[in-house]
Amino acid sequence: MKNRQLLMIPGPIEFEPAVMRAMGMPTTSHVSPEFIEVFGQALERTREMFLCPEGQPYILPGSGTLAMDSVAANLVEPGDRALAIDTGFFSHRYSEILKHYGGEVTNLSAPAIGDAPSLEAVEKELRTGGYKVMTAAHVDTSSGVCLDVKGLAALAQQHDVLFIVDGVCSLAAEELRMDEWGVDVALTASQKAVGTPPGLALIVAAPKAMQVFRQRKTPVHSYYADWNNWLPVMEAYEARTPGYFATPAVNLVWALNESLKIILSEGLYARWERHRRMSRALRAGIEAIGLKVVPARPELQAVTVTPPYYPEGVGPSLLDLVKEAGVIVAGGKLPEIKTKYFRIGHMGSVSETDVLGTIGAVEIGLTRAGYRYDVGAGVKASTKALAAG
Repeated sequence: MKNRQLLMIPGPIEFEPAVMRAMGMPTTSHVSPEFIEVFGQALERTREMFLCPEGQPYILPGSGTLAMDSVAANLVEPGDRALAIDTGFFSHRYSEILKHYGGEVTNLSAPAIGDAPSLEAVEKELRTGGYKVMTAAHVDTSSGVCLDVKGLAALAQQHDVLFIVDGVCSLAAEELRMDEWGVDVALTASQKAVGTPPGLALIVAAPKAMQVFRQRKTPVHSYYADWNNWLPVMEAYEARTPGYFATPAVNLVWALNESLKIILSEGLYARWERHRRMSRALRAGIEAIGLKVVPARPELQAVTVTPPYYPEGVGPSLLDLVKEAGVIVAGGKLPEIKTKYFRIGHMGSVSETDVLGTIGAVEIGLTRAGYRYDVGAGVKASTKALAAG
């Protein structure tokens, strides 16, 4: 008996064996020639993954929240007006971070849970004038809502607002063309679709954002997150010379470089399409079982996470039943409906068999919980969707 469960949560995900082998290598010095080359490659590949050829990449030891914090610390000064597009728990977190650095924040909330502000509503708010930055979670991990980043970027450009995209639950899975669309800053974390164990914050700042950073009038109110400390390090390693501010997460950088090689070998366009296929198939299975999802409309459904509501008579105890069937899924995160839904993550190296195994385990859990439905309908629907391509 394997005695192993399949991890299908919205991060950390399951990682490729080659990534874990790189992670487990003997630790090198952070100034060894081998590591300098790997770090330099990782920076170049990060820029390529973000599709921002002229952008400045940062690979920092820390979480996705550090990436959010670092961007806010370096680009927001006391009194700056900021518009935060609010679609869930992590969108709201960004508004709190902006306030921490003195930003005067307006939250533009969705009209209802699972929905998103319309582009018209965003434009109406931007027309009031005076905004310096706008933040948006491409995919809010808590709600599974995916925003129209391309449309938002066009509005930001029209109103000369710096556009910051939290791509923690989207980068390397959802389509995001940073340079082409006009996104000024994008950020993510290593443990989701990027496919590297937790511990790295990844940021790419486009030239406009770097210009704003260089022209700020007040000191950066964070020592650790200050780009003045990190930029010389990033520039040094990319030039294949050592740099130092704080010790880099050496083994994680080795692992990240391997994961980036895998991502770019697959090809971003192929990877985006694979995630769309997996998401369609999983959603088809969920719908065939009779479950509704949090996102209010199909176009808002992320390809990285599916958040179904529990059916009537079933609650959070379903998670344990699904785990007994061999798959680990996550509970709800939105405080307003935390005990009313659960979340299935499907990103990174997720495969067809992962999708079918997950739907099967959910079906087993629901059956054991006493939910009445057409047993097997979910697996059949997912299989049909996968076979259709």
